[in-house]
Amino acid sequence: MAFKFVALLALIAAASAGVLPAAQVYHHAAPVVGTYAAPVPVAATGAVLKTVAQPVLAKADEEYDPHPQYKYAYDVQDALSGDSKSQVEERDGDVVRGEYSLVDADGFKRTVQYTADPINGFNAVVNREPLVKTVVKTVAPVAPVAPVYAAYHH
Repeated sequence: MAFKFVALLALIAAASAGVLPAAQVYHHAAPVVGTYAAPVPVAATGAVLKTVAQPVLAKADEEYDPHPQYKYAYDVQDALSGDSKSQVEERDGDVVRGEYSLVDADGFKRTVQYTADPINGFNAVVNREPLVKTVVKTVAPVAPVAPVYAAYHH
């Protein structure tokens, strides 16, 4: 158990002293140059530590698309669990349009049609409709019935 603590403390000491290499930094913009403190060996007689700043190049994201476009759709109809949902979405640049539907726990089907763009923001129209149509029965009026009294004899 003591070995685990010693190993953990050695790892923390090595990381804070700069012996372990710094992680690469990735940005979605143009390459950026940063610095980190490189380890410098301590002289046999010295008690002075010196750090030297060295450049770190950030990797540029080569897959940047200035006009992204996609279309996708899915549909789930699981009779065993009763799960029923679907979605369709399309993007063309900064404009996104889509629709999704699902069955709520109260037995209503919710359908949401949405759009998003930089000018109008996100807008959605929500419709709910019952899955089971209710049938209204009309009952013919009942004619009043005269009460029937039974005679009680003692």
